[in-house]
Amino acid sequence: MYQGVIMSGFGGQGIISAGILLAYAGMTDGKYVTFFPAYGAEMRGGTANCSVVISSDEVASPVVAYPDTLVVMNEPSLSRFEASVRKGGLLLINSSLVAGKPKRDDIKVNYVQANEIAEKLGTTKIANMVMIGAYSKLTGAISLEGLKKSLKKVFPRARQEIIDLDTEALKKGMEAV
Repeated sequence: MYQGVIMSGFGGQGIISAGILLAYAGMTDGKYVTFFPAYGAEMRGGTANCSVVISSDEVASPVVAYPDTLVVMNEPSLSRFEASVRKGGLLLINSSLVAGKPKRDDIKVNYVQANEIAEKLGTTKIANMVMIGAYSKLTGAISLEGLKKSLKKVFPRARQEIIDLDTEALKKGMEAV
């Protein structure tokens, strides 16, 4: 099993945190992982993306040039990364913020209203968790149990009610697909 993922969005959408969570969950599930973040000129509001590899075999490089899965949280990310998704790959789109449609017909596309789902749970800050839940369900690369166990490692200072909210957002993301 090999799953190369690129997650992309605006700074402040929790892209890097979500990537770290994916990597920790992969380790928790007993897989090999790499994580490679990239930031735009500004942190909050600029662009942010990260590459995560989750594999049953050792990983030679953290660079994901042609992702198996692309998770886009904003419009510019769709334009920037759509062409790089491997043929037959998966494109997860936060349809709350992305109005554009992909131009390709050789990939699987899933639309998740991540911001709306997160808002119903109380805060749009967990839209990234909704997308991670959808990713987990669609790919099987990481388990919900692995994600739940990893939340406290990735967010060690978070109060239990925040961890519970993140867990609920993961579950809602799984239900959305």
